[in-house]
Amino acid sequence: MTEKPDKKQDGDVPVRKQLSLSELLPKERMKLGVRVSTWQDAVREAGKLLQQSGAVTSGYIDAMIKVAEELGPYIVIAPGIALPHAATKDGAIQTAMSLVKLAEPINFGNPDHDPVQLVLGLSAVDKKEHMLALKTLAEIFLVKDLVDRFHQAESVDSITEVLKMAEARLEH
Repeated sequence: MTEKPDKKQDGDVPVRKQLSLSELLPKERMKLGVRVSTWQDAVREAGKLLQQSGAVTSGYIDAMIKVAEELGPYIVIAPGIALPHAATKDGAIQTAMSLVKLAEPINFGNPDHDPVQLVLGLSAVDKKEHMLALKTLAEIFLVKDLVDRFHQAESVDSITEVLKMAEARLEH
């Protein structure tokens, strides 16, 4: 994953490029068939994958849970899909994503989109670098075939295939 600045501007201030969903979500940060008993445990599992790859500190995981407890289940962004995250200052080291597919869906407290089966952890070091990845996620959510494939994926390779299909749709 390349996170080096593309170019310089205004007195050598680095400008970061927007990273694709595939760049932010490599296979090693995906885990399927995860068993949890609470939504907090689901967030912890997604956070652990970010922490194990060096993208966040352990404090970031606690902050993701605290934000959701304080602000409510707004992190459930689509039917069956949650996107927990926290502020950069809470321990984000690099822009990255993780994906946990739960063995059994669990309620996060969002009556419109519960229960959740896919938990996508997000760590962002600025406000721009992850925007292309979020556009790709939106594309997945807007296309029924892609949503179905995303939810039905039984392997990391199947999920990667859906990500690449969504990215290809955005390029056209």
